[in-house]
Amino acid sequence: MSKNPLNDLGESLGEYLRDQRTAAKLSLRQLSELAGVSNPYLSQIERGLKRPSAEILQQLAKGLEVSAESLYVRAGILDAETAAPPPDSPDVRRAIAQDPLLTARQKKTLLDIYESYVEDDTRR
Repeated sequence: MSKNPLNDLGESLGEYLRDQRTAAKLSLRQLSELAGVSNPYLSQIERGLKRPSAEILQQLAKGLEVSAESLYVRAGILDAETAAPPPDSPDVRRAIAQDPLLTARQKKTLLDIYESYVEDDTRR
């Protein structure tokens, strides 16, 4: 078990960000400018030393041209099931996850409430 609880989470998120950045052929400095995140802070995120907020992840997603949802899953803000609803379900989960005006906590709360209603409907 890791002594630093952010290590496991940070390394997978950091590695994923680094992989996405290199696939996009962007330097650390270029991504930091595109995302509006400082170069040293981005470096710390990639090395698993810092855990970014949902807002920072959203900025990075825009800079990398990937879905913020994928970064939220990597960061543990959303679980993979919530982020990828079944194809026949409404886009409520996706709309909540992608709303830039909501904080990560608000998104989780809304998703929990929505899930409780959907679960109630399936029991009837």
